[in-house]
Amino acid sequence: MADNDVDQVTHDHPAVFRVEEGLDLKADLPGVHTKNLFLKDKKGRLWLISAAQDTVIDLKRVNAAIGAPAGSGRLSFGNEGLMYETLGVRPGSVTALALINDLDRRVTFVLDRKLHEAAIVNFHPLINTATTALDQAAFRRVMSLLGREPVVVDFEAL
Repeated sequence: MADNDVDQVTHDHPAVFRVEEGLDLKADLPGVHTKNLFLKDKKGRLWLISAAQDTVIDLKRVNAAIGAPAGSGRLSFGNEGLMYETLGVRPGSVTALALINDLDRRVTFVLDRKLHEAAIVNFHPLINTATTALDQAAFRRVMSLLGREPVVVDFEAL
């Protein structure tokens, strides 16, 4: 990221596979921490939702809010093989930063409004043994460099 003038701070830590496992580690790190869901619909469309770690996401109600077309069916979790094929990461390491590997742009990126408005956001840097903190300007620069404009959703309002 330094090659692209993206300021960031990365903290190494033991592997974290679920939000609940890393709460004590994250307590000392400033900013909003994330959870990331890799999802698919029945027609094979793929979605990556990045949300604040405490955001409740109801998969039964999320379709319309994220722009899923009518008839796409309920979203479900994408399998590990598909995740690796499109984002180049394994379960526990899913992150918005993995969009760098989605060269064919198969994955629609959905961002929680809480993250869109946060001063600092924290994501795994493609592995779950570190956390990278980006201020909002740096995060938006990364998305711009990747040519990604997220669908911003207020999950709290759903």
